Amino acid sequence: MLQFPHFVHAALFAAALLTSGSAHAQGAPGIEEKAKLCATCHGEHGIPINKQTPVIWGQNEGYLYLQLRDFKSGSRKNDLMGPLAATLEKDDMLALAAYFAKQKWPNLQQPSAPDDVAAKAKTAAGSVGCPACHLEHFQGDGSTARLAGQWQDYLQATMMAFRDKSRGNNPGMSDLMKATSPEDIAALSQYLAGLQIDAYLGQGR
Repeated sequence: MLQFPHFVHAALFAAALLTSGSAHAQGAPGIEEKAKLCATCHGEHGIPINKQTPVIWGQNEGYLYLQLRDFKSGSRKNDLMGPLAATLEKDDMLALAAYFAKQKWPNLQQPSAPDDVAAKAKTAAGSVGCPACHLEHFQGDGSTARLAGQWQDYLQATMMAFRDKSRGNNPGMSDLMKATSPEDIAALSQYLAGLQIDAYLGQGR
């Protein structure tokens, strides 16, 4: 199957989104139509093909909206998402956040961390107070991200980006990750990726 570079996907997405808006000049474009375009990177069934691309199905609504807002403003940098978010109005971002929050979080089939890694991760999480915001099972809430069951590669890259401040839309997270060693970040990413909390949540989120 012919594979296109991510920037081509982004260009096609933006063109389709603008076309959608033009075709619905007398009313708001259907949000499901826009959401389907997100599947180019985030996966048709909520499982991104690229492990550096986050799961957004079942992610918390407030968090999704804030990230779209930050991509649009430029406070969160991403060569793909920045231009795409620039085409969205606030109502679009709110609607997309609500749409994806209602979807079922996919099982990425990532294994649970070994006991020694889990112990190291729990110690690291406790030392910087991760559960205070992300909650006991790392399901997050409202404007705080669910971390449990997210791609390990994405989690590790994101924590390192906070640590080196290449991701700048949450200074508090940068401070916490700066206080966390790369080794602890690696353990945290493996532990969080392997957490299975769907039974606890009771709704696949």
